[in-house]
Parts: sequence; structure tokens; C-alpha cells
Amino acid sequence: MAEITVLGAGLAGSECAWQLALRGMHVRLVEMKPAKMTPAHVSPWFGELVCSNSLRSDELTNAVGLLKAEMRALGSLILDSADQNRVAAGGALAVDREGFARCITEKLCAHPNIEIVEAEATELPEGEVVVATGPLSSDAIAERIAELCPGSLHFYDAVAPIVTLESVDMESAFFASRYNKGTADYVNCPMDREEYDAFVRELAAAKEAPVHGFDDGGVFEGCMPVEVMARRGADTLRYGPLKPVGLVDPRTGRANYAVVQLRRDNADGTLYNLVGFQTHLTWGEQKRVFSMIPALKNAEFVRYGVMHRNTYLNSPQLLDRYYRLKSDPRIRFAGQMTGVEGYVESAASGMLTGIEAAAELLGLAHADFPQETAIGALALYVSGGSVGDFQPMNINFGIITPLDRRVKGKRNKNAEISQRSLAIIERMKEKEVFRCANHH
Repeated sequence: MAEITVLGAGLAGSECAWQLALRGMHVRLVEMKPAKMTPAHVSPWFGELVCSNSLRSDELTNAVGLLKAEMRALGSLILDSADQNRVAAGGALAVDREGFARCITEKLCAHPNIEIVEAEATELPEGEVVVATGPLSSDAIAERIAELCPGSLHFYDAVAPIVTLESVDMESAFFASRYNKGTADYVNCPMDREEYDAFVRELAAAKEAPVHGFDDGGVFEGCMPVEVMARRGADTLRYGPLKPVGLVDPRTGRANYAVVQLRRDNADGTLYNLVGFQTHLTWGEQKRVFSMIPALKNAEFVRYGVMHRNTYLNSPQLLDRYYRLKSDPRIRFAGQMTGVEGYVESAASGMLTGIEAAAELLGLAHADFPQETAIGALALYVSGGSVGDFQPMNINFGIITPLDRRVKGKRNKNAEISQRSLAIIERMKEKEVFRCANHH
């Protein structure tokens, strides 16, 4: 039986280990939790979500919806666990974070081909290895990676606060989803102009927690702290996470000046997170400033936002389309450290790495996901499709091969790209590397 070591049991490592095990590999899955935790992790479970609890849109007119559909078609552990632990969130896939992580952990621990090793990886082991230690890699392994991969980069990522629903003043808030899409799952906390202006003023001036080496220029645009947005201009938040567009206040029949949205964070619907409110303010300042939002004046914060380090590679120079290290192909990478941005994207890179590593170890033809698929487009972008300075990337239709004909309307065009992609995935499932899954 071929052996391979996977370092890290986050979303990418968990998905990678699962795909390898399905194809008969013996997998050593090395995870330092719960013995050693990072600043952002709180539970002992694998696949813990440290930022939002949303895996974003499920619609096929959205690129991440397509990516999820491809992964479901190929037997994704992460998507199966997410679907089993879904909580209401309009057209998005959001999960009960503990149920989701527990589900992933139980399935991996129960698989006969997976050996769980509870230890901190401080060195890269001999033999075949997948490094999926994530953006919060411990110092020892981060140093090994840096030695191996000159030109590694750093940025910082932020986590949003969570409040209890019962502490939200519902006389100052209302349930709705933007444009009435799906069910009315978001708690909307409106502000008039005077309230908004005062809030932005205090937010921009609020005291930040000390974070070594942090500056506004190092913030990745996709997860920018709310106080950084406030400093960029009085209306930045009104055009960003506080935009009132598509939300009609049932008390007045019209849109408000600005709206803070809360999204359900657990299956019971007792906890809600502040959408787009990643922050690195001190906890006292978070309580003071966020309580200026009228509906949150008496809010009970069960978790405050925190700021943590992220690490990613200069992947176009270092990795090939199978996420293998060009200089030493027995070493593969998966997850956010490759420069894919987002939960689903991280899991997708783990899936591709696991499938392609299994093909290699079994002596089978590579799956070779093409750029017409979301899984393939992401890998091809990360391994060389970017131009200029490499930046982390979410899946988007812009990196997928365009259609060979004109289609009227963006939604129609995106839907056709998705149908083409899913047809390709169905044909790919005839390849031996897919047929051999579960047959060992």
C-alpha cells in the first residue's frame, strides 16, 4: 500500500487525506491540535472555520457555487459535511461550525486507511508529503517552508465578532435577505445618517490591538478590517459591508441610510456574526464602538474579532498545476498557503492535490483538470496564470476559460459556463483515478 503524509487537518488537509484514502493510500494525517493551538483556533476538531461560518453562494451563476457543485460531484468530504450541517442563510451555504468540524473529524478518524498523528510537524518528513499547515503554520514548519521556498509572503487576516440573538434589540432591527433572495435569514441593523456618521468617526479613531508588523498596506483586500475601511472615507462602509441596497425596512417601506447585517452562526440560531466586521480593535473598543449600532446597544459578544498572521507562497514560481514543488515534486502543497483564498477554494486545492497524488502513486494517468473547470482554473491560476505580483485569489469566472460564443446577459453566460464545466467533470469521472475511488 502506497504511503503519504499530510501535514495539517484544516479544510485542505482533511479533503486531501480523504481523497487519498478513498483511493487506497495509507495516509498519515499529522495535526498539532489540540495539544498546540494557534491564536485563531478554539476547538480540537479538524476543519475548524476561523473566520466566517459561510461557504458563500450555492448558485451556479456564481463561481464559488460552481466550484462547490464540481466538488460535490467528485465526493468531497468538506461539502458533504457542510451539507449535513447547513444553517439557513438565504442563497448561501452557511454551517453550524462545531457540527461541521466534528463531522469531518469523525469521518477521518473512522477511515481504515487514515492514521491520525497528534503532533506538531517541525520538519518535512521523508517520502511523499502534502504540506497543508495553513496560513497559521507554527513557527518551526514555517521556517522549513521558507528555507524550501524563497520568496514566501505574509499578510494578515481578520475574524468577525459573534453576538447572541437574544441580546439584539429587534425593535431596532428586522429579518430579511438582500433582494428577498431565499428566506429572510439575516438580521438587519439599520442606522440613519447621524448614527452612521458618529459610528464611522469612532470606528476610524478606535484603538487597535498590537499586532507585530501590521500595517494597512499589508491587509488583503478580501478580508479587510472594518476600521481600515472606515479610515478610507466616510462612505466606504456604505458601499461595502453596510450597503443598504436591496433591503427594504418593513417599518418604513424603504431602504435605510446604512445597514449592518448579522448572519446566523450556529444550527440553533442563537448566535449571529457581524457580516464583514473583521477587525483587530482591542476587545474593549469593539464592545464600545459596535454597541453604537442601535440594534446592538445591549449586545452580548460571545466572541470578539481577532487578527492573525497568514502566510502564502509565491506559487507561480514554485508550484506546478498539481500543486507539486517544481524543485522537489515529492513535496506538494494544498490550501490557503498556495494562494487560493477562501474556505471552498482551500478544500478544492486539497481535493485536486489528493486526486493527482493518488494517480501518481498508483501509476495512473493524471486527472488533468482543465481551465474550463473551476477546480482546474484555480490550480492553473495559482501555478502560473497570474500576471505581475502574485496575490491570493478567490475563484471567479474571470480565470475560467470563456465560452466560444456570445451569450446575452451575465447570469446566462455564467450559467452556461457552469453547465459546460459540470459536463466536463462528468466525463472526467470515467478516468481510472476516479473509478478506483472506494474500490480498494
